[in-house]
Amino acid sequence: MINHDDALKAVASSLDRPSAARIYDYFIGGNTHYAIDRDFAEKVRARLPLMGEYCLTSRQFLGRAVRACVRAGLRQFVDVGSGLPTAGNVHEVADEARPELDTRVLYIDNEPIALAHSTLLLADTADPERHHAIAADFLQPDDLWERVKASEIIDVRQPIALVINAVMHFVKDEQNPDRLLEFYRSRLAPGSLLVLSQMTNENPVNEDERQALLDLLEYYETTTNPGFLRTMAEFERFFGGWPMLEPGLVYAPAWHPDEHTVFAGSPSESRVIGGIARKP
Repeated sequence: MINHDDALKAVASSLDRPSAARIYDYFIGGNTHYAIDRDFAEKVRARLPLMGEYCLTSRQFLGRAVRACVRAGLRQFVDVGSGLPTAGNVHEVADEARPELDTRVLYIDNEPIALAHSTLLLADTADPERHHAIAADFLQPDDLWERVKASEIIDVRQPIALVINAVMHFVKDEQNPDRLLEFYRSRLAPGSLLVLSQMTNENPVNEDERQALLDLLEYYETTTNPGFLRTMAEFERFFGGWPMLEPGLVYAPAWHPDEHTVFAGSPSESRVIGGIARKP
């Protein structure tokens, strides 16, 4: 964890280009973003008018997934690529679902600005005995897992809910995501749950949407996190063949929707897929 002054300096020095974490925050109605992020987001929205709803779909899926993990008996959460603390943080959802307040959450992000904001914002809502934010890179698995073990709040010998939500669309195939996911799956104790979601280019409704999704990737090349979309079949391999919780890998709004779920009546319009698998 960086200190408060260093966090402020990191925020001030991060405004030369849009931050993927702050863009996401803007789209889901948070308040941790700046003009450069809002301008980029509105450029994206002009091409993909429902982009805000896609991002909200990812955030809502995260909340429902965390509640499902709590119901399944999981008390430890490692949120990789957690981004900015904003509406519906993992620790807040877990504490609401588990009034005993015995869940522990480790937030991990490699983007300095995300860690900086976490330092500033978690102070307002988190229990420092149970909630930490650390810097580590999903693409450097050995180092990341060593930091998880050193965190003092996560016991890697016990089942963990490993959350990688709205992250894999920032990992290109040339970065060997199969090797990365194989590593993380191998480190989890039996009974652990793997929560995955990402944006998809599955079955665009027409040629204009297909081109809009290609344009989206081009836009994100100018941000802190370039993107990469996948179909259901291309994404399913990341679960490693583990048994999936019902209803399996689906469009995110079809994963146990509630009264707040956007696209509940037309899940395929959400452009987001996700699911949870359990380690045997």
